[in-house]
Amino acid sequence: MAGKFDSDYIKELAKEMSKSTSVSYEDIPKYDLFLSQVIDYLNDKFVDEKFTNNIVQNYTKSEVITKPEDGKKRGYTKMHLVQLVLLSHMRPLLTTEEIKKVFRLAFNEINDRSDDILSWEETYKTFTQIQKESLDNYLDTFISNDDKLEEIIKNFELKDNDKERIKIFLLVLSLIAEASVIKKLVQKIVKEYEEE
Repeated sequence: MAGKFDSDYIKELAKEMSKSTSVSYEDIPKYDLFLSQVIDYLNDKFVDEKFTNNIVQNYTKSEVITKPEDGKKRGYTKMHLVQLVLLSHMRPLLTTEEIKKVFRLAFNEINDRSDDILSWEETYKTFTQIQKESLDNYLDTFISNDDKLEEIIKNFELKDNDKERIKIFLLVLSLIAEASVIKKLVQKIVKEYEEE
């Protein structure tokens, strides 16, 4: 086990995760889908998430995502999939109400396309670009973080066989700390913008 979790391995993991969570706009089905097909698609693309009919229907009822097209059996369009993929990235960090507020910033009334400031297509393409750049930047700074962890570990009096384990522990703690700060920052930005 020793040496497996070096910086190269962690970078590879991050790249792999990036590929598995990012879906290009062109790869999203352009044909209208049944709800069951939407669920299958999302659960296939986001294996750690468990989407159900109820979850998607609740997001629709809560007006987080657009209602399916009336009277159509295949009422879920590419726009719905885009909304749900974006939502999949937000779900672990934000409440339903917070996601609704974030979408409202660019799309106002979710069921009215005429008041959208951005299109869902340009929003999604921008998101995937930002996601890719964020990962690239993170991987660039990872090396310096790795060096910092090595420095911290030197301050502990550890047995050799415990060093890698403690390094992984500290890496996980630092990622949790970053995610926590980012989540709180997003919540604060959305809340303060609403209060203006």
